Amino acid sequence: MNAAARRRHWVRLDNASNIFPAARSDVDPKVFRMSAELDHEVDPALLQDALEETFARFPLYHAVLRRGVFWYYLQDSDLHPQVEPETEHSCAPLYQADRRTLLFRVLHHRRRLSLEVFHALSDGTGALWFLTDLLTAYTRRRFPDQAPTDAALIEARPGSPERPDPPPEAVGTHPGARAAEEVHELTTDSFAHYFRRRRRRRPAADDHHEEFSREAAPAVLTVEEADVSEEEPQKRPSPRRPRRRIHRVRGTRTPDNRPRVIELTMPARAVLGLAKAEGVALTMYLTALFFEAIRRADPGDAAPTMTASVPVNLRQFFPSTSARNFFATIRVEHTYGRGDDSPGAVARALQEAFSVEATPEALERKLHRLQAVERLPLARIVPRPLKDLLLGLINHANNRALTVAISNLGRVTLPEPAESHVGRMLFHVSAVRPQFCAMSHDGLLTLSFTAPFVETDHVREYAALLTEAGVEVTVAAPRVSEDELLEFAT
Repeated sequence: MNAAARRRHWVRLDNASNIFPAARSDVDPKVFRMSAELDHEVDPALLQDALEETFARFPLYHAVLRRGVFWYYLQDSDLHPQVEPETEHSCAPLYQADRRTLLFRVLHHRRRLSLEVFHALSDGTGALWFLTDLLTAYTRRRFPDQAPTDAALIEARPGSPERPDPPPEAVGTHPGARAAEEVHELTTDSFAHYFRRRRRRRPAADDHHEEFSREAAPAVLTVEEADVSEEEPQKRPSPRRPRRRIHRVRGTRTPDNRPRVIELTMPARAVLGLAKAEGVALTMYLTALFFEAIRRADPGDAAPTMTASVPVNLRQFFPSTSARNFFATIRVEHTYGRGDDSPGAVARALQEAFSVEATPEALERKLHRLQAVERLPLARIVPRPLKDLLLGLINHANNRALTVAISNLGRVTLPEPAESHVGRMLFHVSAVRPQFCAMSHDGLLTLSFTAPFVETDHVREYAALLTEAGVEVTVAAPRVSEDELLEFAT
């Protein structure tokens, strides 16, 4: 039987992935990018060899997205990826309904290596695993005399005592140590495993689910986050939110729908110190600063309530080594004019609200409800085009209720020799609203702001807030408008 005739594996999109094909658009193609800056010019030939090695361990990344009568599904393919020089703007569309293509790409430009992923395929955690293995395979080829022993590789893997995991609050953080030759299959669905049908007992730390745990214990707090609070947050039901006027940032669209990306780079320890001084996690501190930056940028136009969507890596509570999407989002908000509106006070209020929702019990209740809706008989027989329309409307309504979206991949450590040859690491997404993504490596915290607008006032104010707090900030802003591109050309 030839390869074309063999039976192909396929799997329906999981609960978190259904929204991405339905809600994608020219402005927001639902693509995210992770990048690493090396200490040398990228060698494309060695990178291609490293990509082929990594690709073989990620059957999930062999998949293409297909459309059925009632749902989308991932199906394995015989396609092979090719590294490409970077020629398009970041987060250019990957999935096209009329073409059978892989759902990721690997790019290089001078000293920067980038991985772009269509979000229906994988989340930040899965993509970071892929990028980590790719960087490791590449640097072993580029620096063969520096390749560590197998014991050193296992010791250096995320989750080992010497290299503790990054903070567990954000989607994309490592869930724990991984087997050295782990294969990331296409068909594993952690949502179905934990949340479909009857409620499952939440796994204890010593449980061993052959397919889902494999040493993936809940993530360990790092020193940056462990001192946030010594008291267990009070677990109480969230009050129903009254209707409020939500502030939404507006601006002039970029001419070709490319995202405006601005990178702020700063010493990680300095910012972590500011968050610790307020008694909050880094993500909530950064979110409060964003709210304040928007107030400064639009002093006469800001609505009283600002909201943020924060993704949570479910692997820290429900162990899984699946590279597919496995996250949930939590919405936090603050209404100004009702008390102390300083960034520190706002950060503490956001932290309290987030802590109530970011518990295994609260997340399990929420995800069981979502799974139950998806499994309703009526929902199962609705044709896919109608599902796309409904999900698109839901996505539009959710966007109108948000001021900003946030994603923090935490602190990243890499196996040697990659760790010694990688400097800054960066992460950003396409967006229909302002969004910022955080990632730290080699002592540097990089905040990448994306928006579909040319204006950058809120980012300028954000940098000013950090500078006023004593943090040294470096800004990089690629050109996007016609005037900027023309100025560069001349």
